[in-house]
Amino acid sequence: MGSTTPLPSTNPCSSDDETSLPFWQINVPPHLRSPTCPPFLANLSPKDFSIISTPDRDYNTLTWPEVRGIIAANRLDLFQRIPSQLRRYLGYNHTLKKLHGSIMAFIVSERLQWEQPIVSKAKPFEEESDVKILWNDWPYGIDERIVHLVVWTKFVLEDDESTGDLTEEARGEIEGYVGRVFRERCGGNNVIWFKNWKSLKSVHAVEHFHVMLFDPDPEFVKEVTNGDIPLSQKV
Repeated sequence: MGSTTPLPSTNPCSSDDETSLPFWQINVPPHLRSPTCPPFLANLSPKDFSIISTPDRDYNTLTWPEVRGIIAANRLDLFQRIPSQLRRYLGYNHTLKKLHGSIMAFIVSERLQWEQPIVSKAKPFEEESDVKILWNDWPYGIDERIVHLVVWTKFVLEDDESTGDLTEEARGEIEGYVGRVFRERCGGNNVIWFKNWKSLKSVHAVEHFHVMLFDPDPEFVKEVTNGDIPLSQKV
């Protein structure tokens, strides 16, 4: 699956890494390498530090069966980005927070273009304007044929407080929506969805879940996303 590079037992911003380069210079062209650790790579989580410290060449992208297996086992923590893409993601988010105050503020105003406060007009999935489908701006390290979309909703998808996972009612609502919108067009074996646990969400204040499609018709993707283009392809 993803990289399992062991964590160095050193300070993240030291150069005593297991490689010949300090971790913040890995996957960076020589002429762009900084002598000191950039702010957006300071204080990384152990998982992100391990990924950033891994050369892209040593990273194994996930296949469609592996993706399905991770979601079926509810091991969403195993999803991770290609090291160089994670670096771009962290750097871009660092800039976003400076410009917009938070990632959530940027997503609501620029990506979703929803007015605040966010209020739904009807029950879950009954009103088209309560839902918006966009590309995942910074997808995981997966087979290039897999399209990763995010379904944003103005209504709450209820979690079970005892487990942090969806309630059975909310899961059924999502299943029905995914069946109508995606499985009928792409085939049941080519569609899978998941909702991050609270502890894994990168955006907490706007409800959303993820849909992955294997090798879908590009025109269908363009249709359901209204021609959206992920930020990772624009910046």
